[in-house]
Amino acid sequence: MYVLYFLLLMFLWVSPVSSAEPLRISVSQTPLSLPFYVADSQGYFAAEGVKVRINEVVGGHRTMQQLLEGSADLATSSEAVVMFNSFQRNDFAVIASFVTSDDDVKVVTRADTGIDQPRQLAGKLIGTVTGAASHYFLETLLLLNGVDPTSVRLRNLQPEAMVEALKKREVDAIAIWEPFPFKACKAVTGAKLLPKSTVYRLTFNLIVNKKLFGIRDDELVGILRALDRAEQFIKRRPQEAKAILLNRLKLENDFVDWIWPRYNYRLSLDQSLLTTLEGEARWARQERLVDGSKSPNYLNFVNPGPLSRVSPAAVTIIR
Repeated sequence: MYVLYFLLLMFLWVSPVSSAEPLRISVSQTPLSLPFYVADSQGYFAAEGVKVRINEVVGGHRTMQQLLEGSADLATSSEAVVMFNSFQRNDFAVIASFVTSDDDVKVVTRADTGIDQPRQLAGKLIGTVTGAASHYFLETLLLLNGVDPTSVRLRNLQPEAMVEALKKREVDAIAIWEPFPFKACKAVTGAKLLPKSTVYRLTFNLIVNKKLFGIRDDELVGILRALDRAEQFIKRRPQEAKAILLNRLKLENDFVDWIWPRYNYRLSLDQSLLTTLEGEARWARQERLVDGSKSPNYLNFVNPGPLSRVSPAAVTIIR
């Protein structure tokens, strides 16, 4: 009798952990998400004691949508998507940036448009994903080249429609993230990239539904530990990491070699993230892309707790 009672107590004690539902992570299909692909393929999530279910979609705007509608617990997305959604709700927070790049978003045009420099985009029809990093990059690029953004006609396109729209001459140029610029250069006759610009450093972030905080913190820490192991793998074994990226996204060798130097895979939560969010918010309000006369306090959209347990030195946000 006492043995049965003891076993029942043991079952009740361990069941909340052992029966926990996998954390659902919505991951954007992009080279930026390589740490997730490595952690998944190398079994790092399981090794850190975390059950995850990864769902891949095209674009951080879609991963964020899944998080907000409740079909995902975590999402990977740019800080621009965080900014746009921060004007509508505050039930999510960034727990880490896991990669940065100042050359992921690009503008691609065709030779027949006569566009060689950003200043020549005035009066042109440009395809981009409005409300995402590509939108912010494009308008920042225009402003820094003396082009009034209102002089440009924007067409909101989904990423997978970009190449075809440029090919069919439905737009004069596209502003979009990789791998779509590479695909456009391959598929569109006369396609060319506008000169590289460092006007914008994109961060890709891990965003969490706030209802997980205080309940599944240990699992969030486990996910970050797995990503940290994955990023060490990328640094030490780049050829194997490239092979994982090729296989996961069905890419070409020359593309992976081309984009490889453009990404810095490193866990962080630094002050520049807040600065970028605040700058993007001012721009969005000035352009009347969001409702509200005041920007949110972005300290409320960052939770450094989990990353502080993994790598305290990676957190440099001033609170």
